[in-house]
Amino acid sequence: MEIHELPRMPSFFKGVINLRERVIPVMDLRLTFGMKETAYNDRTCIIIVEISGVRGSSLTGIIVDSVSEVLNITDDQVEDVPSFGTGVDQKMILGMAKRKEGVTTLLDIDRLMHTREGVELDVVEAFESYSSTGR
Repeated sequence: MEIHELPRMPSFFKGVINLRERVIPVMDLRLTFGMKETAYNDRTCIIIVEISGVRGSSLTGIIVDSVSEVLNITDDQVEDVPSFGTGVDQKMILGMAKRKEGVTTLLDIDRLMHTREGVELDVVEAFESYSSTGR
């Protein structure tokens, strides 16, 4: 899917996409985590997530390296995040899902994107305004 770049945006913000006639901001999850940027390939995906915030909920696309499977995880499979000691920021982790294959870390997508939310919503509003005026 083509990502329309916008000027003067933070490096993690890749642009916007038009999905079913909705303008959706897209961010690279690697860059959000401060990881090294890599080239996109045929396994790279955009996952659309709904983020709750002070202005209501909004859809955001996050670019990930790949998707290996989609899971249904029940509350009884989730444990609290164990203590990793001082100096480890755990606030982006929602919990740990116990599965027979091992443990899956569950990210708190609302909290992860919360610091980016103001940028996302402002960009979407600016792009929608730009598109409707035909400029």
